[in-house]
Amino acid sequence: MNDLEKYFRENKDRLIYKWNHYFDVYDRHFSAYRGKEITVVEIGVFQGGSLQMWKKYFGPKAKIYGIDINPACKDLEEENIKIFIGSQSDREFLREVKKQIPKIDILIDDGGHTMKQQIVSFEELFDHVKEDGVYLCEDLHTSYWLGYGGGHKRRRTFIEYSKDFVDDINAWHSEQSSLKVNEITKSVRSVHYYTSVVVMEKGRMEKPVESATGKQSYESTPVKQAALRRFLAWSNRQLNKTLRFFRLPESIAK
Repeated sequence: MNDLEKYFRENKDRLIYKWNHYFDVYDRHFSAYRGKEITVVEIGVFQGGSLQMWKKYFGPKAKIYGIDINPACKDLEEENIKIFIGSQSDREFLREVKKQIPKIDILIDDGGHTMKQQIVSFEELFDHVKEDGVYLCEDLHTSYWLGYGGGHKRRRTFIEYSKDFVDDINAWHSEQSSLKVNEITKSVRSVHYYTSVVVMEKGRMEKPVESATGKQSYESTPVKQAALRRFLAWSNRQLNKTLRFFRLPESIAK
């Protein structure tokens, strides 16, 4: 049992509501930030208990910010915990919040859980997360619940929206115009999927470079294999240019 789960189990202060498997996910991605001067934002204050949990877990140097639409949450402020009142689907409100807080080390979206709320919050706040920060969106089971705008394979659920991140971080290798290097390609080093949770760990990324070391063991050397791969990639690009010229479907051959 990690410290977060222990705090949760022993909690007698403000109410916290969490899925049991979240604590391992939190600790895996957040533990490196403990004891440091960091900025933590949690969307969805509820009863204020999780803000107190973050305060205890990260230590006295951490500044904790909450966002909630319920005005009553403002009364839950305390030392090192500040709360903004507004809707997470209101882009102008989120832009105002960004003006009032430092760059974010850790952002946790535990808000209203509708598709619009999750997508708007990501689109407005992801760029305010530091280049080595973490963006975590939880309770993504609502992507499969019709009442929240979800449904299996339904367009514009957060799960379907986030599947593009997998393509984005691999865009360096794309040979098709439909997938190009973008800001996510250059700023995200990993995307992690758990039950109901997606975690994005940021980090400046350069175009991957391959190399070989050591002595060859037999005729088919890595150098020859690499040369063959480059030739096949080049020939496939030439084929795709021809297919595009005649407006035919592109080849995906390697």
